[in-house]
Amino acid sequence: MSDAASTPDSLVTPLAKAAAVPVPAADELAGRFPLVPNAHPATEAERAQALTDLHFGKVFSDHMTHARWTRGEGWGSQETVAFGDISLSPAAAVLHYGQEVFEGIKAYRHADGSIWTFRPRYNAARLNVSARRLALPELPEEDFIASLVDLVRADQEWVPSGDGESLYLRPYMFASEAFLGVHAGGVVDYYVIASPSGAYFTHGLQPISIWVAQDFHRAGRGGTGFAKTGGNYASSLLPQQQAAEQGCDQVCFLDDVTEKNLEELGGMNIMVVDADGTVRTPHLTGTILEGNTRSAIIRLLQDEGRKVVEDTISLEGLLADIESGKVTEVFACGTAAVVVPLGHLKGEGFDVTISGQEVTHQIHDRLTGIQYGRYEDPYDWMYRLV
Repeated sequence: MSDAASTPDSLVTPLAKAAAVPVPAADELAGRFPLVPNAHPATEAERAQALTDLHFGKVFSDHMTHARWTRGEGWGSQETVAFGDISLSPAAAVLHYGQEVFEGIKAYRHADGSIWTFRPRYNAARLNVSARRLALPELPEEDFIASLVDLVRADQEWVPSGDGESLYLRPYMFASEAFLGVHAGGVVDYYVIASPSGAYFTHGLQPISIWVAQDFHRAGRGGTGFAKTGGNYASSLLPQQQAAEQGCDQVCFLDDVTEKNLEELGGMNIMVVDADGTVRTPHLTGTILEGNTRSAIIRLLQDEGRKVVEDTISLEGLLADIESGKVTEVFACGTAAVVVPLGHLKGEGFDVTISGQEVTHQIHDRLTGIQYGRYEDPYDWMYRLV
């Protein structure tokens, strides 16, 4: 462990602080995005088929929420409308300059039929952090949450009820103004779409294999690594293809300065469990996305009495610690996958197996138990939508 390692405080970061701010009840926010019902919704049979044959991000519900921002006027035209194609000018700024940000959050159906989401103000605040970095307008946090409320209330029959299933919600905004010129767009559209989904990894909590990219980096210092923007994911696609060619499920990136230290997977944060029970995770250096799931896991682990540290985790040190037995588990975490154990770490010149999964399974059980209402929620993380 490096001398620079520090014990994280779950209330230190602005996003964690934002997540702790109480949110008005859904009934108070409902109606900010008035519903214009879809004239041609899916049939009951079509919806039933979609909810039976679940895949991640393949099928979408009947409606979407939308708002438009115009320079000099601000946000307006908030509505819930039929899901459908978006009309854009070929000169729309997002197509040429990538001015776009997004979020990912889920709606969970509890055993009593009620529908809840997880720490929505965290995602609302993070969307605005991303928006500021991409020179996009900030959306009021309560309007963000209202857009989820109105969409889920319109499409509540699309929320599945099986184990590990959810309605995945994708809020996003982009510059839609038609112009060719490098400056921030003067017209911005915000949408939320919804997709009934099963597990992100179809094999559930089975360990996944990781390819460590040593020639490519997800983001650079001073760039957009801390923002949730499409360009970060676009840069991960080629390394992800290389990972697949190597027989691996996901790619892990090293830092761009030393090219020696672990940062994150293509879409998830990473955590390391030592034999003494300590859990380590990379420092938030500005090139790592600060995950909602990561934040919650740190809080859960700390409250269980486990030592959690943010650290500089070198690839060389990790490989040596796995070989010596100092590291017993490695897992990844994120909204889509929740948590998943890493069972195989591979790269140029190394190929190691990690067998431990105990802490990973404990965290998965504890966190999903709160999300699905099986366990008490002492943190008030869950927010009722319907």
